[in-house]
Amino acid sequence: MMLDKTDKTLINLLQKDSKQTTKQLSLQLNLSVTAVYERIKKLEKEKVIDRYVALINKNKIEKSFLVFCHVKLIQHTKEYVTTFEREILKLEEVSECFHVSGDYDYILKIYVKDMDEYRNFMVTKLTAIKHIGSTHSTFAIEQVKNTTEIKL
Repeated sequence: MMLDKTDKTLINLLQKDSKQTTKQLSLQLNLSVTAVYERIKKLEKEKVIDRYVALINKNKIEKSFLVFCHVKLIQHTKEYVTTFEREILKLEEVSECFHVSGDYDYILKIYVKDMDEYRNFMVTKLTAIKHIGSTHSTFAIEQVKNTTEIKL
């Protein structure tokens, strides 16, 4: 699907605030409400817009301790990779998991309440997964930038 200038502007507006009404969007885009509605439906149908979510203030739900955990598997075989990825999907503390190049095989983004909760997570959940050779944890001191927006 080729995105025109209006599609890109619409996507940028929705990324800032997806709860805007089609009326509000139509005024910003100088389009009719129907035209905006049809464009949004087309973007959804083509999976350009994947889903709509609520972004939660992690401080309000006691999950503001952010850890980036680097994981190295014992071996990088298909079986070990598949097992690790299947098990990591079950861990609610892990919000993101990336298979990466470099010294480690994976980087996990983990949200917990505090260091005690992270230690418990490491001891009872993460290191219980088979084939992990080593881990390296980095703790966020302060969030400098965090956005879900990809500017078009």
